[in-house]
Amino acid sequence: MAIHGLNHFTVLTEDLDGSIEFYQSVLGLAPGWRPPFPFPGAWLYCGAVPLLHIVAGRGVPDAQGVIDHIAFTAANLGQTISTLRSRGIGYTLRRQPSTGEWQIFFHDPNGARVELDFAASEPAPEGG
Repeated sequence: MAIHGLNHFTVLTEDLDGSIEFYQSVLGLAPGWRPPFPFPGAWLYCGAVPLLHIVAGRGVPDAQGVIDHIAFTAANLGQTISTLRSRGIGYTLRRQPSTGEWQIFFHDPNGARVELDFAASEPAPEGG
């Protein structure tokens, strides 16, 4: 098998600008170069990597499908919780039993479930 790693995720949206704003302000991803495809969309980068592709104009399916969630490695648990709270985004916070790694789960504006994973050494957020 020739797989070297995960290349990107694609999220479908009916609100391209709103989705870009969400992933930019909540997760810190940055819009960047995208090939001139004949359909609307955006590529959002983590550093030099176009990690998340957003595609508009295809419609958004009602069902979740077989993919359960998108997971990102993250830092600054306390600030992330503050950002989610300030935007009124509901979330679930838990710790992995064996590693103590923090996990936050929430949904993007399109219904995609997002997981953020934080080091076990990060301090517990105020108010959980």
